[in-house]
Amino acid sequence: MAVTRIFDLLEQCRANYQKEDMVAGKQNGAWRRYSTNEFLELTDNLSRGLIALGIKKGDKVAIMSGNRPEWNISDFGIIQMGATQVPMYPTLGDGDVRYILEDAEVKIAFVSDQPLFEKLNKARLILDSDLKIYTFDQIAGAANWHELIQLGNDHKAINLDAYRNEVTPDDLLTLIYTSGTTGTPKGVMLTHNNLVSNVVNSSVMYPPGFSKALSFLPLSHIFERMVLYMYFYLGVSVYYAESMETIVADINDVKPHGFTTVPRLLEKVYDRIVAKGAELTGVKRKLFFWALNLGLQYELEGKNGSWYEFKLKIANKIIFSKWRAALGGNILALVSGGAALQPRLARVFWAAQIPVLEGYGLTETSPVITVNGLYKGQAKFGTVGKPLKDVEVKIAADGEILCKGPNVMKGYYNRPDLTAETIDEQGYFHTGDIGELIDGIYLRITDRKKEIFKTAGGKYVAPQVLENKFKESIFIEQVMVLGENERFPSALIVPSFEKLKDWCAKMEIPVSSTAEIIKNKAVINKIYEEVEHYNSEFGHWERVKKIELLPAEWTIEGGEMTPKLSLKRKFILDKNKALIEKIYRNSEQIEI
Repeated sequence: MAVTRIFDLLEQCRANYQKEDMVAGKQNGAWRRYSTNEFLELTDNLSRGLIALGIKKGDKVAIMSGNRPEWNISDFGIIQMGATQVPMYPTLGDGDVRYILEDAEVKIAFVSDQPLFEKLNKARLILDSDLKIYTFDQIAGAANWHELIQLGNDHKAINLDAYRNEVTPDDLLTLIYTSGTTGTPKGVMLTHNNLVSNVVNSSVMYPPGFSKALSFLPLSHIFERMVLYMYFYLGVSVYYAESMETIVADINDVKPHGFTTVPRLLEKVYDRIVAKGAELTGVKRKLFFWALNLGLQYELEGKNGSWYEFKLKIANKIIFSKWRAALGGNILALVSGGAALQPRLARVFWAAQIPVLEGYGLTETSPVITVNGLYKGQAKFGTVGKPLKDVEVKIAADGEILCKGPNVMKGYYNRPDLTAETIDEQGYFHTGDIGELIDGIYLRITDRKKEIFKTAGGKYVAPQVLENKFKESIFIEQVMVLGENERFPSALIVPSFEKLKDWCAKMEIPVSSTAEIIKNKAVINKIYEEVEHYNSEFGHWERVKKIELLPAEWTIEGGEMTPKLSLKRKFILDKNKALIEKIYRNSEQIEI
């Protein structure tokens, strides 16, 4: 059957992919698997329960939960009866929660646990709303989602086909609020057709035999959500990691054929592998770094020649095979998005037969615009790949990336002014990113249009390019380059405290806390050395002249990062005003 609305995936699964593990999540340390038939039955009963409560086509129903099978069942239960699903990040602040509930006029919300129930209940009381809240976990005094499923079971006479038939491909599927790195949340309106086009055209990137995936990126974000729809489209079983802390154990338990990830996680995996290699001695250590250096020189499609490929075959057998085993042994492809992937990481993972397909897109584009593929002519290092089928990409005169196609949103909810600013009269969506087309087909992102700044000398600086280069240092965990209207660029740096502690121990420098580490003169000089090493690749006006070290990692919970792990630059600037003042007004500080 043709899939024209996202919930058509359910009938496709019923007809073609009868499985005992359509989706699975951990409960009390053990996997709880949902078969295709059970998943579909729960979904249908939930739809009937919503209808019995009076939910109508176009009404807004929210889900605020971490990744778990109940999220998917609720999602399909909402959309197949014509309602609009509003995903809410579990880490949202109270102000954003109230704004979304009020702006979207949410009628019902599903939440996973006690803290999220309390968060929404608090918002409900402040707004004096008649919002109904259902919980996935059993919580005293709260309505449980099973009550709604039972209500639907009691109303079997409701003909769901009549409701499904009323939904068209152009109807609103979901309303996703995104504030990005600045500003008030904006409701992105995505239709069934937006997501279906992305699912169908992205699915061709997956290799034959890909039948089991692990999921841990937030379903509240369109990236993971679209990929989950694609897994269902391809008949891939989905297993949810228990938590971010258990990912490695879950990978080795599930042995998936792949997963989606963000560069930051791949950077950590790479750093851990290199750290273990550094602990080896003698011949084993030499072999490890021989293989690693070989991998860092990797070129696609055998362009390094037969002698290189012969050496790589040996490296794969004796060294890289252990990398693959650490990721379960069955990886066919990983997909990376959300931020720029360092080309050196892409090279070494591809060399190790763990291909990483880097893509690019935004919530407003459902999300994929371009992606690298597995096969000849489909990938190029340092780029985010080719546009999807039916998606057109062009570069504006000022370098901004413009996109047009069936994946582009309907607009911003209740904000025709913002919609008109973002989608021009020709239907091109203005991404706000700066880029170029390599060989006329591969897209390379250079920076965010809004993040490029001009120094007092009138020179433009693209901070992301510098940041990605500095993060190649094993001593730099996170970095933000700044310098708008200042004499020179500078940087706020969160060091890799684990690596610095090891370095301090070797140098016999006594330190006990992160606060001590960042104040130690030898440590500061070491980070300056690292920065200066990478500075050499940039023009004099771009080079970072001064730095300040920070004592704690930037996190989503701390407010410094978005859910897709992009820096909230304005928040970080406001939070560190005193340090920035010190950088630019204190003449005594070291300058590179």
